[in-house]
Amino acid sequence: MSFPIRARSLSALLLPAVLALTACQAPSLDEQDSATAHAQQAAEAAKAPADEAGKATEAPPVGNCDASQVQSLVGQPYTEALGKQAQEDAAAKQLRVLHPNDVTTMEFLGDRLNIEVDAKDVVSGVRCG
Repeated sequence: MSFPIRARSLSALLLPAVLALTACQAPSLDEQDSATAHAQQAAEAAKAPADEAGKATEAPPVGNCDASQVQSLVGQPYTEALGKQAQEDAAAKQLRVLHPNDVTTMEFLGDRLNIEVDAKDVVSGVRCG
């Protein structure tokens, strides 16, 4: 059994699909370039504090953490007391303990001490950031 396809019914079915697909087009290259330029300008402006003339007034703070003071902890079992003492000795405002397979952020914080431990909670590395 066959049904004749009418041109009007076919166009009534295809028209919404064609309109939906045309609405999903990517923005023009000019729009993309403009958005990229705007984002770059915003990033440049946010880099460092500036005066009215646009000159940087000061460098961003780097922190005062000194991991060289606590390198002797490598090889020792990690405890909370050891972490608190290490934070104090390194003059760090923050402490982060990194276990194997931990998901971490990659931002650099100059006042944070990172203590890396292995699967047995033995300190395997100490660094600032």
